[in-house]
Amino acid sequence: MKRTLARSLCLLALCALCACSHVSSFESPRTGTRLLVKNDAMTLPATRDLRGTSFGNYEFEAREGEGDAFYGILPLKFKGGHLAADIILFAPAAFFNLRSVFPFYEVDVAAGVIRYKEKRSDPWTEYRPKPEEAERARAFYAERASTAQ
Repeated sequence: MKRTLARSLCLLALCALCACSHVSSFESPRTGTRLLVKNDAMTLPATRDLRGTSFGNYEFEAREGEGDAFYGILPLKFKGGHLAADIILFAPAAFFNLRSVFPFYEVDVAAGVIRYKEKRSDPWTEYRPKPEEAERARAFYAERASTAQ
């Protein structure tokens, strides 16, 4: 009985650790860029804690001054090691933690790209949101604005 309880507690602790949030730094080549990620508004540079996810996304809206908005979905990294651990130890945990944010993002509204990297010393990987991703994020924020009124 004690062994079963100890194993259960270890599994629960592992699941809790796997679903942790991750700190991401957001910056822009231009000062004063405003970024909205889900419900979190920030002026860049900024740092935020964002939870891992398996099926969700982080829609964003970025603006420089009063110019047009740049919409998209944050690129997320796939955590294969977590998938293996979830399969072996506790399969339902796969619903919570297979993807996470990168530690570093750079939002370039003028160029219409978002750059990301794993380590500060890594080169930037550039990502241009697909039109359907931009439209999805635009619809997300339009719906959010209409329900706020």
